[in-house]
Amino acid sequence: MQLSVSHTTRYEFSEPVVHGLQRLRLKPKSTQGQKVLDWKMVLEGAEEQVEYEDQHHNSTTLVSVEPGTATVTITCTGKIDTADNSGIIGRHSGHMPLWAFLSQTPLTRPGPKMRALASSIDSKEQGKLDTLHELSRLVLEEVRYEIGRTEVDTPAEEAMAAGHGVCQDHAHIFIGAARLLGIPARYVSGYLMMDDRIDQEAGHGWAEAFVDGLGWVGFDVSNGICPDARYVRVATGCDYREAAPVTGISYGPGESVLAVSLAVEQHLSEQ
Repeated sequence: MQLSVSHTTRYEFSEPVVHGLQRLRLKPKSTQGQKVLDWKMVLEGAEEQVEYEDQHHNSTTLVSVEPGTATVTITCTGKIDTADNSGIIGRHSGHMPLWAFLSQTPLTRPGPKMRALASSIDSKEQGKLDTLHELSRLVLEEVRYEIGRTEVDTPAEEAMAAGHGVCQDHAHIFIGAARLLGIPARYVSGYLMMDDRIDQEAGHGWAEAFVDGLGWVGFDVSNGICPDARYVRVATGCDYREAAPVTGISYGPGESVLAVSLAVEQHLSEQ
């Protein structure tokens, strides 16, 4: 399947920016199950400084905000060829050793609720893949998908205790619990082509866990499935902070307002 993506991120500052830097992880990976056919990024109010691959093999662009600007716009468009591999990504790659994905972060660190969830799964009586499917099911059962109740910096245990959250919270809870069970796990940020609409308010997030004999396998807890051809992997990390599409700092007297527009649809070749 070929997917077309159009993603615009716009920052409007109440006062001109004195100095600003942003780290962009917006270009999808060419990995097993997907190939980037075309990708273009246009900057307004900012200038590219350097492009590189980070420790997770994420395509990363560092940009500086033009001094005195009041608006920064980042527009990405492209086409990606995807396949349905039942969520299987395969062998581990990147500069991070596999054992690094067993360490908890402030966003994934378990508390009593997550520990109870992990201990309710009898991982010794079933294979690792079955254990992960069961974990995904339990996270969605315990934490309702509900927007507007958590923030990007909400820890997994807090969302678990509250009983509601979004895809990022589901992924962090899954990752933290999988690590408790001794299974390496990581966060994935990307895009999902929705069945009922093209325009979306934000990108998507899910988790991947490492299974012997298969490699990395994806789990979209919020939708209760393994990623298929409708998914585009953009960046991975130990948690959302390492895979976030845009991170950065700005200096100036004012505040900023963020607006995002995103469209993901199947690309139909002209005959």
